[in-house]
Amino acid sequence: MKITLFALGSQGDVQPYLALGAGLKQAGHTVAIASHENFEAAARGAGLAFWPMHGNTQALMAGAEMQALLRRGNFLALQRYTAAAAQEAAGHWATQGLAAAQGADLIVTGLGGQSAAQAAAEKLRLPLVEAPVVPLTPTRAFPAPLLPAGVARLGGAANLASYALARQALGLGMRAGTQTMRRALALPDQPRPTPGVPPAPLLYGLSPSVVPRPRDWPAHVHLTGAWFLPQGPWTPPAALEAFLAAGPAPVSIGFGSMGLRDPADTTALVLDALAQTGQRAVLLSGWGGLAAGDLPNHVFAAPPLPHSWLFPRVSAVVHHGGAGTTAAGLRAGVPSVITPFFGDQPFWGERVRTLGAGPAPIPQRRLTARRLADALRQTQTPALRERAADLGRRIRTEDGVAEAIRLIEGYAQTLGHR
Repeated sequence: MKITLFALGSQGDVQPYLALGAGLKQAGHTVAIASHENFEAAARGAGLAFWPMHGNTQALMAGAEMQALLRRGNFLALQRYTAAAAQEAAGHWATQGLAAAQGADLIVTGLGGQSAAQAAAEKLRLPLVEAPVVPLTPTRAFPAPLLPAGVARLGGAANLASYALARQALGLGMRAGTQTMRRALALPDQPRPTPGVPPAPLLYGLSPSVVPRPRDWPAHVHLTGAWFLPQGPWTPPAALEAFLAAGPAPVSIGFGSMGLRDPADTTALVLDALAQTGQRAVLLSGWGGLAAGDLPNHVFAAPPLPHSWLFPRVSAVVHHGGAGTTAAGLRAGVPSVITPFFGDQPFWGERVRTLGAGPAPIPQRRLTARRLADALRQTQTPALRERAADLGRRIRTEDGVAEAIRLIEGYAQTLGHR
């Protein structure tokens, strides 16, 4: 079977689909991924054919206007800004997405690529499987992840209603870009089911140990387990191995593809917190760029490293709360300190706190050395560490990629594909 994956967004948005694509290829399918230009090397490294989609998210995140919006933490303003960028790229995405889907038997899409994938699927009359890594199916169990976590305190009815608000916010942000794509392909403004194609399953690349399946979700919605890239051959820097061996397990601190308000100031804040707690640390540069200047001997500056290798070797993980990084930290069985910027990140911070695998999240705009030091001390308490370790053991028994492949192949069989 020929499958095209659509994955647009940040590094954390794209990496799960590299894992899913690699698994599908290993299962015998021909797989291509359509993603931003800056992910070509990662896609080819995972053994996947690559179709470039206009734009470079790393450059977008590093822009001065995006940095200012991140500092303010206003989700609606961020949504408007990213929607404007998507609108500018929409005409390109329509034609590039159509080219990527030509000859495919099935399209699988994440949330970021959904509009382009939907348009291509309709134009080519192909089946489409939606496979997000953020739970957006309405439920009374928890509020929509893109809204403030405090909504959960209002109860089940408010939780259920929050999904309409989240859909409206997403729809307003993406409506112009979506219409541009659809009109470029001579499609009606509103999506229509493809005639003769059975309804597809909805797959969430999430661990049921982290987000228990709500009782009020319909039967076609599945939690497969998270999608992790297998750890391939990789040799860590000798200096890093020496640092890890020279003392107690350090903490890992990095903010992924999130741009920092001021890398030097944030690094100084982190060093202050470490001095207060007496802990060692590995600072990960990421796209956000923690400053690596003169550091004390108990701190090691590192480039981006495979989470599957690093996280089991540290005593705690401090990060921004992206879905992929959160899943990797929990899978490693170590406590997490989440410092969310926007979007679904506060939701994951609350999930970690609720699961007892980390302290309460610290929003980036409220991050101080004292608050970070207090959170780091909490990660060393025996009860919290045991809960994190137990959760990690449960997650490691899951095989999210294999379960997603089983469901995709089962659906394909109903369509006559193998």
